[in-house]
Amino acid sequence: MKTIVAGAIIAGITLASCRKNHDVISSEVKVDTTVNYARDIYLWHNNIPASLDPHLFTDPNAVMEGIRAYSSEPGFNLPVDRWSFAMLQSDWNKLSTGIGGDFGMNIFFYADDDLRVSYVERESPSGKAGIKRSWHIKQINGVSNFTVANSNDIIRAVYQSPAGTFVFGRPNNTDTTITLKASSYREHPLLFDSVYNSNGNKTGYFVFNSFLGDTIEISNEFERIFNKFGSEHVQDVVVDLRYNGGGYVSVQNLLANYLVPAAGNNQIMLTEEFNDKYIAYNTTENFAKKGSLNLSRLFFIVSQNTASASELLINSLKPYLDVELVGPTHTHGKPVGFYPIPVFDWYIFPVSFRTVNKLGEGNYFNGLALDHQVVDGLDKDWGDGSEECLNAVLHFISSGSYARMAVTPQQRLGLTEEVLFSNAALGKTKFKGMLR
Repeated sequence: MKTIVAGAIIAGITLASCRKNHDVISSEVKVDTTVNYARDIYLWHNNIPASLDPHLFTDPNAVMEGIRAYSSEPGFNLPVDRWSFAMLQSDWNKLSTGIGGDFGMNIFFYADDDLRVSYVERESPSGKAGIKRSWHIKQINGVSNFTVANSNDIIRAVYQSPAGTFVFGRPNNTDTTITLKASSYREHPLLFDSVYNSNGNKTGYFVFNSFLGDTIEISNEFERIFNKFGSEHVQDVVVDLRYNGGGYVSVQNLLANYLVPAAGNNQIMLTEEFNDKYIAYNTTENFAKKGSLNLSRLFFIVSQNTASASELLINSLKPYLDVELVGPTHTHGKPVGFYPIPVFDWYIFPVSFRTVNKLGEGNYFNGLALDHQVVDGLDKDWGDGSEECLNAVLHFISSGSYARMAVTPQQRLGLTEEVLFSNAALGKTKFKGMLR
């Protein structure tokens, strides 16, 4: 925890000790303490009215959701904060260290009535059952009428149920029925990596799913992947962040240092800017180049679920090389971050800082724009060179153009507003954040 929150922490504890016995802390005290933090640390704290009544809120998370309404930014008609939240410390400790507790299977629509497995955690019940990305979900607990209209029912069945029976259509045109029971498992955010050779040009590709988790494991995986890319003399790199909602800024810094060209060494990576009470704590991070790659361009596969630390990585690298974004939609749009602040048995996460790159760019609350739109190839497993997003990038690398084979009707359906909206709703089940 940075020094800037020390005063607020002391104030909150003092308030609580004056009002209640330490052994039994009421919801009222927790809410009062949370509001005090918000008035001090929130990036838009000056907009919170003095008349705001803490007793309108039932718990710290309700406070965090309530203050979002005061997050006004020039050029935006609506509040920009969609993320300030709170959760029990026990739940956060699992989430932040990469401990899942469901089936370990994640899903999106490939078309309006075509629900697919988007990825699977290998140690989860789904991973142990052999379920793979691209499998078509035909039934869940005997129900087969999946459309974008009943996304909430799908979320409950896939992410919030203790057990479920699924009928999958596999790539070999055979169906299989699998019953799953939710359980705890360790997540591994580096899902896939490979090197592709096209017309003598070697391209390194990896799928990175979260900046949260076991940071030692992630660091070791980065070292392994970039050592491989270096030994094979790859000339281009494709970073697949399409489902990466963010996480630790420190992990972003590490990955950025592998990707930045040599000319960016010791140059500005990013600056964190706090509210007017804490300007003295604004921090600039410089690149410290790692690895042997010296790229002149970089490709990112993204979607509306690419958020926060993922967007920070892209924005930080833009001043130093040609950055191309490919995917079904622009990114999520979260150029701000927060710290976990303890409030008794809760952590609260009020948005506390914004980030900008070397050029002062960073107000992308509407997301980072695509260079080429293409459907998420949910009908293909990771690493398949014909998967729509990866294929588009490989085609560009080999030919200088994203133009490729004609888009099929199924692929066009995957880019309808209904499908994109529904997939954004399904993506809300996953954490989106930037954490110090």
